[in-house]
Amino acid sequence: MKVESSLTEPSVMRAQLEAQRQAFKNESIVSFETRIDRLDRCINLIVENQQAIYAAVDQDFGGRCKSLTAMMDLYTSVSTLKNVKKHLKKWMRVEKRKSPFPMNILGARSEIHYQPKGVVGIMSPWNIPVNALFSPLADIFGAGNRAMLKPSESNPATAELMQSLFARYFSSDEVTVICGGVAESVAFSELPFDHIIFTGAGSIGKHVLQAAAKNLVPVTLELGGKSPAVVSKKAKLQDAAEKIITGKALNSGQVCLSPDYCFVPTDKLDKFVEICKETIAEQYPTVMDNPDYVSIINERHYDRLMSFLDDARDKGATIIPLAPEGERWDERSKHRMPIQLIINPSDDMLVMQEELFGPILCIKSYDQLDNCIAEINSREHPLALYYFGQDKAEQARLIAETTSGGMSINDIAVHFACDDLPFGGIGPSGMGHYHGHEGFKTFSHAKSVFKQGRINLAKLAGTLPPYGERIAKMIPSMVKK
Repeated sequence: MKVESSLTEPSVMRAQLEAQRQAFKNESIVSFETRIDRLDRCINLIVENQQAIYAAVDQDFGGRCKSLTAMMDLYTSVSTLKNVKKHLKKWMRVEKRKSPFPMNILGARSEIHYQPKGVVGIMSPWNIPVNALFSPLADIFGAGNRAMLKPSESNPATAELMQSLFARYFSSDEVTVICGGVAESVAFSELPFDHIIFTGAGSIGKHVLQAAAKNLVPVTLELGGKSPAVVSKKAKLQDAAEKIITGKALNSGQVCLSPDYCFVPTDKLDKFVEICKETIAEQYPTVMDNPDYVSIINERHYDRLMSFLDDARDKGATIIPLAPEGERWDERSKHRMPIQLIINPSDDMLVMQEELFGPILCIKSYDQLDNCIAEINSREHPLALYYFGQDKAEQARLIAETTSGGMSINDIAVHFACDDLPFGGIGPSGMGHYHGHEGFKTFSHAKSVFKQGRINLAKLAGTLPPYGERIAKMIPSMVKK
């Protein structure tokens, strides 16, 4: 069944949702074989259409190399889909729980049956446009649901390609892709899904949450935030600086897990900056015409980042552009920007108030780890936290004394690539998880089932009305410390 552009009309979106919900009801029980088939078709869609996907993503970014899209979008998507396939049969099993005494010794049984919720809406961001669709979709299909997808309006070429490809590999009552702009996204968020997952800015996440609340739709939000990195005084500085600046340069910093600010020991600050310069010079000898270096998604986001730099400069910041000697990068139409290091920025600067989501890294010198922990805890809970160093006591302190969605030690963002680890934020950086077993549970309804034994225990115990002396004597033994 071909997906038509008329799906952008709110009334048609709602009709499509109802068609999927009816097909879900008609299916009744979603078998293991059906779920595996849908996961396989997702893998086939990706593997068989790689070149078209590379071209569409490159077109949307105005410059994003095939290798990066292969690693960040396609490989991670296929890996997640395969992981769900590998573990699905075990996840689908009835889960046994303990029944209370004495019912448990008289034949009672307690269980959890994981059932699909129905139709799930996915609202994906522009920065990792393919993986942000398939990663949650792997869990959604694994849990036995159907799905409607709304890619970001900033990826029109990728969105239209996904709409076309999904229509080839799936019927529209299994998956539907909705293209369009802000109006279509608003209408999509207002649909009465059985669950909705949104990935993007916190300001938009609040609107999605409000829209979903009108229909009491469960919501998973992955929102980002200002993720910090801490370089220990005993860290291998070369390794730490290389990994941090490489992680910052990934997708030109347009990653929700990208480090926004970094704590470096005061006596190692100059050396850290020097290693950052050397690393970028080696990886990206040029910026403006380098196919390996990713463009800022559009001029609006380029202007936003430039306003951050202008604000920091006006307030006296030390800004170190990691740009090749003599290369100009201020041509707005190309929206390319080399990594910018901002040394010891003040809290009144926008770069320390807003999520950067671009090639800007704030570096703050420190003398005591206590100061790093205090500053991290004074800010909103981030999506990720990074620590570089071998000190087990320091690692334990940061794990226990700070709160973040996830954490990687001695690397950047690698916890996201661990398919068996749940991924999500906390508070302002998000709510709920997907990935792995937790993702399967997120998009499943955990139905509690109690099976009573053959003996009428309430009657045998004398706890049925009319209440008399027997129950009065039992109460002290029932309610006690």
